[in-house]
Amino acid sequence: MKSIAFGLLFLIALGVSAQNLPSGFVDLSDIEASIQKELRYANTNNFIGQPIDGYHKDRVILTKETALALKKIQQHLLKNNLSLKIFDAYRPQQAVDHFVKWAKDVTDTLRKQDYYPSVAKSDLFAKGYIASKSGHTRGSTVDLTLVYVKTNQEIDMGSAYDFFGEASHPFSKEITKVQQENRRLLRTIMLQHGFQPYENEWWHFTLTKEPFPKTYFNFAIE
Repeated sequence: MKSIAFGLLFLIALGVSAQNLPSGFVDLSDIEASIQKELRYANTNNFIGQPIDGYHKDRVILTKETALALKKIQQHLLKNNLSLKIFDAYRPQQAVDHFVKWAKDVTDTLRKQDYYPSVAKSDLFAKGYIASKSGHTRGSTVDLTLVYVKTNQEIDMGSAYDFFGEASHPFSKEITKVQQENRRLLRTIMLQHGFQPYENEWWHFTLTKEPFPKTYFNFAIE
């Protein structure tokens, strides 16, 4: 028993989580450690302005099939001095519930000017920006962008991640030609590796052959 306890303490000291993931799920860093990450919902840099329920660690959790597909994409990008950067991956249902609860409170508009300046908070459901179910909760959807490896600078996509507005639609005409080309680059490589884009968000992609198409998980990210 002492050796087990010591082992757990050693893992904790190294910053390694002892979380047992459901069968079929992996930590992306175990599959491809070079992929960058900034899980916005694990901190305050998001449209609500506070950490979201269920995000207790800055870990990118995905189905194994999705992680392996991203690994192939990353290997291709690295040859061109580019890298993927993940904003969100698996999302617990409790996090989605947090979004829904927030959206119903029309008095909480802390980050309105940054994320939804032209959309009334009361319209977020009707316009499809907030929903009670999310593909992320099935474990095979990712929100991501591209960065330059040498500088770690994000490629200019014309609108910020999670910006609620027309400018975030993949083929928006509100952005420059260069920004349109940058979105097209990301979209093309994701399509080539079996991901389906989402019509309202340039950053959102789901593995076409997802292993859990009807299952919504709720385990926290520890």
